[in-house]
Amino acid sequence: MATLGQNEAEREAVEKLERELIEPSMTSLILLDFWAEWCGPCKQLSPILEKIAGDYADKGVKLVKIDVDHDKVIAAQFRVQSIPTVYAFYQGQPIADLTNYRTEGQLKRVLDQLIEKLGVAGEGDTPKADIGPLIAMGEEVLADGDPARAVNIFRQVYEIAPEDPAVVGGLVRALVGNGEKEEARALLDGLSPELASQAPIARGRAALELSDSAISDTASLEKRISADPGDLDARFELAGAKMGLGDRDRAADELLAIIEQDREWNEGAARKRFLQILEAQGLEDPWTRTQRRRLSALLFG
Repeated sequence: MATLGQNEAEREAVEKLERELIEPSMTSLILLDFWAEWCGPCKQLSPILEKIAGDYADKGVKLVKIDVDHDKVIAAQFRVQSIPTVYAFYQGQPIADLTNYRTEGQLKRVLDQLIEKLGVAGEGDTPKADIGPLIAMGEEVLADGDPARAVNIFRQVYEIAPEDPAVVGGLVRALVGNGEKEEARALLDGLSPELASQAPIARGRAALELSDSAISDTASLEKRISADPGDLDARFELAGAKMGLGDRDRAADELLAIIEQDREWNEGAARKRFLQILEAQGLEDPWTRTQRRRLSALLFG
């Protein structure tokens, strides 16, 4: 915007902009509507904007209306030449000209895109950027082998963002690691289909399923394999036990040994379990990428 002058009208305009537009835009996405009482198209658009603002209130959207006849100084600062003129305004800056979007559907589509891109927080939410470090902290603590503390961290973040897949998935894996499998199962069972299909949730579900298959007695399995390296049932059970004990390297080794001997054993159970382990570890984990290369070498080498 151009620099405002210092006469009384301009000082009032500055105060109004600060109070009604700039300050609210620090936390909300503002629909800034320039209109006039005599403007026919404005009267057609205003009810649509008001409805959208109501529908999107919980997503952090607010409507600010500027009467160009009453607030001439503000209209001049925005160089409004025709009305209706509509801007999306966020954190003190106009970020999009919405003037050419005149239907409810068009406006909602562009608002959805802006909200996602900007990470606008709704009422009671914390901006996405604020929970990122907390999620990273929970993941780091979980990776360091302290699931109880990780549960506490993810519970706190879950209170802030219960619909964030990374938060839900992290909490599920922390609960599984801490032996609270029934709560993890209940959390997964209560998710909406849309949320349940997200990759971080699938990772949590894989961790729970692997935990269900784990056993603690490995000595007898080790003896069976030592006596008969071709005992694939024992290797499969040992892989589950080792994964439950946190020894993912040994679990991967046993499953790959099965695949090397008979890739179709038990309807491909070893390959399925191997991929499940990779999913539980996270597809971007360097360890996962290494294990994928080992599997590919066996299957296609």
